[in-house]
Amino acid sequence: MSHQNKLSFETKLLHNDHKIDPATGSVSVPIHPSSTYHQFDIDEFGKYDYSRSLNPTREALEETIASLEEGSRGFAFASGMSAISTAFLLLSQGDHVLISEDVYGGTYRMVTEVLSRYGIDHTFVDMTDLSEVEKQIRPNTKVIYVETPSNPLLKVTDIESIAKLAKQAGALTFVDNTFLTPAIQKPLALGADVVLHSATKFLSGHSDVVAGLAVVKDEAIGDKLAFLQNSFGAVLGAQDSWLVLRGLKTLHVRLEKSMESAEKIARHLQGHQLVKHVYYPGLSDHNGYHLQNHQATGAGAVLSFELENEQVLRSFVKKVQLPVFAVSLGAVESILSYPAKMSHAAMPEVERRRRGITNSLLRLSVGLEHPDDLIQDIETALEHQVNIAATPGF
Repeated sequence: MSHQNKLSFETKLLHNDHKIDPATGSVSVPIHPSSTYHQFDIDEFGKYDYSRSLNPTREALEETIASLEEGSRGFAFASGMSAISTAFLLLSQGDHVLISEDVYGGTYRMVTEVLSRYGIDHTFVDMTDLSEVEKQIRPNTKVIYVETPSNPLLKVTDIESIAKLAKQAGALTFVDNTFLTPAIQKPLALGADVVLHSATKFLSGHSDVVAGLAVVKDEAIGDKLAFLQNSFGAVLGAQDSWLVLRGLKTLHVRLEKSMESAEKIARHLQGHQLVKHVYYPGLSDHNGYHLQNHQATGAGAVLSFELENEQVLRSFVKKVQLPVFAVSLGAVESILSYPAKMSHAAMPEVERRRRGITNSLLRLSVGLEHPDDLIQDIETALEHQVNIAATPGF
């Protein structure tokens, strides 16, 4: 293990405790579909008894993500939202959550429509404004929940500073690290207590599995989350655990290529006459550019851009050919999403608009296509609207 700790991140993706199956020498983690396990002693059960509690394939994934996030313990769930929801079960009636205002729509729905029914209060805040965050902390604030970069406006939050404020208040810091993954950002090293992932996205990377992950730094929090995982039961199956493990092996090279392309596309979009604004923390004029460079090793492969109006957006979506127009992100293929009606449909329109999530905003998760092909496709899709705008009377 000491030798592994000295290895670079990309090497650890391949050379870790689950590199070789000790029983067979297999270089792929075995899939254990068994739901139950024979016990050889009536008084002393073995390590595995029922797969909701523990499964060897899921355990391999949980140990791997804990190592990659530099945490003490990892947990694999049936979806990103089941990971987030189970982590929220660390709260009790009367507690208060402080949460990023432009958070993923599913998280918004969980906080506003589910936690609120159980007497858990919440306040949405611009996490980039530390003085405002401090002002909104209450005596009963028990969790500060951060997405950085945020979805879909790519705002960058100072994790280290938020974690210090949370600690002073006796609260935990949760960080959704889906957009960047531990390949680019390590929230636990910056003071966070719980890191959350939709592993459906970059970690698995192939649009073929739905999964969620959580990693904790503190063993005591790990024990509590383990109890909740077993009690709530929204665990990841063996086959899906294996798919995420397989995807992890290429995480670094996929993300590196996609990130390089995303920056090139973001720069190109900045110069287009029908693009009002580009949101990408890899651009030097982004408000969070310097902070992003300080707390992470890159800006990720997701960007958002606002077109001139909804009419231009509708025409663009009809004409663009290469990206899949779909929910989700973080795959080998580029995925174009419409936050107003996809990722943030659970958020009322008045709340979306207040946060800057307009009906002319698109989110692009850049895949592994050649960036020049994607740029050409974007140009062609926008060209018709440019021609219309140039005609008299438009």
